[in-house]
Amino acid sequence: MTTVESNVRPEYDTEIQKIADYVLNYSIDDDSPNREVAWNTARYCLMDTIGCGLLALRFPECTKHLGPECVGQITPHGARVPGTSHRLDPIKAAFDIGCMVRWLDYNDTWLAAEWGHPSDNLGGILAVADYISQQNISQGRAGLTMKAVLEAMIMAHEIQGVIALENSFNRVGLDHVFLVKLASTAVVSKLYKLPRERIMAALSQAIVDGQALRTYRHTPNAGSRKSWAAGDATSRAVRLVDITRRGEMGIPSALTAPQWGFYDVLFSHTNKDLAIKPESERRFTFQRDFGSYVMENILFKISFPAEFHAQTACEAAVILHPRIEDRIDDIEKIVLTTHDSAIRIISKEGALANPADRDHCLQYMVAVPLLTGDLTAENYEDDYHEQHLSIDKLRRKMVVEEDPRYSKDYHDPSKRSIANAIQIFFKDGTSTDKVAVEYPIGHKRRRDEGIPVLEAKFQASLATRFIDSRCEAIIELCNDQVALEQTPVNEFMDIFVVN
Repeated sequence: MTTVESNVRPEYDTEIQKIADYVLNYSIDDDSPNREVAWNTARYCLMDTIGCGLLALRFPECTKHLGPECVGQITPHGARVPGTSHRLDPIKAAFDIGCMVRWLDYNDTWLAAEWGHPSDNLGGILAVADYISQQNISQGRAGLTMKAVLEAMIMAHEIQGVIALENSFNRVGLDHVFLVKLASTAVVSKLYKLPRERIMAALSQAIVDGQALRTYRHTPNAGSRKSWAAGDATSRAVRLVDITRRGEMGIPSALTAPQWGFYDVLFSHTNKDLAIKPESERRFTFQRDFGSYVMENILFKISFPAEFHAQTACEAAVILHPRIEDRIDDIEKIVLTTHDSAIRIISKEGALANPADRDHCLQYMVAVPLLTGDLTAENYEDDYHEQHLSIDKLRRKMVVEEDPRYSKDYHDPSKRSIANAIQIFFKDGTSTDKVAVEYPIGHKRRRDEGIPVLEAKFQASLATRFIDSRCEAIIELCNDQVALEQTPVNEFMDIFVVN
């Protein structure tokens, strides 16, 4: 029997080195064949993400989480939270921005082996960039520009999205906000200009930090934590980078250490039905090198504040609404044809306990637009649900079926469809046509159609917080790629302050 262990400290895990080298050495301008697409899409992503946050400020359940940890606390050169008067330390500002952005389930999405919302990383990016820029100005140096913010967004999207392509955290019960923590740690380290070893140390801290379970996203426990979990993750990344900046040592084999590392503790599941790969091979795999692929192909939620796997179902329901609005009482059955991921995440029956439960229920998200022709964030609120009992009546008539082709095309890198179809059958034996929508309006395949709608969504979100002249100034700046990139972050954030 061995009674001692070898205490040879290893090099950092290759996966950690890969991420650190990417943020330090990759140049979007030099290396990306689609660099113009990447930068432009990042600009639209910035607009859309901030807009989603502004819309969330209408909901007290969101705003109760915002503001300083201690009443009256003042942070000199503190990071601003768009749409508010808050000036906070960057750790809390990252939480607040991340919480706002995710609250309504309306920001961008990435779907692969793992799901997630890469714009969640903007919480840490924007808070730290604003803080650094203000610090620079106070010391007589140039402020950080918004190009650095867009670059950090592209890189955070890439880290989160590329790892998600072939590595399913949900299959072992972990929440995708782990990837937010990891990506935010990498790009915030870059914003602080940390050297390679410090970036790797920070990443290792994020890996061993303990990771969130998906419990709060699924029946019977779906609840509001899913709306602030990403804010918590991006904020935690800022905190871990701060600890590392102060000289805290790293954990080189955070992923691979036998028995104690991430792979053995959290990425190995003994249930063979949940196992992704044989245990001996259960490590992160990379379908492609890091570049700007994810930002170029990101999915925008444009039409509906709803879990992304239901977006095309909601669109089909809107199409069907005028055909069936006068025959609601005559409906016998509604067949929802979908893909396997939607079935696993959002197909529910029975009572729905809260707004977060409703916006993750496929049947609820279909019932509302079938009845009204639209779906808004207000439709999930308790008072709305209580006043419209016909929603649950319609839900009980729904049957969910999987189309294997839909599931196959969902995972096909050349397609990445998110298909749903609806067909309604009436008591007299007649039925509607089967209305199928395979690609949502926020998909890259529908960019030309989607961008004007995204711009209108942004303009509408601005109007909920600012007077017309301020809205016009913001839109003018955000529509000018060059001017936006050259704007100091502190000046950009100035225009979103509410006094």
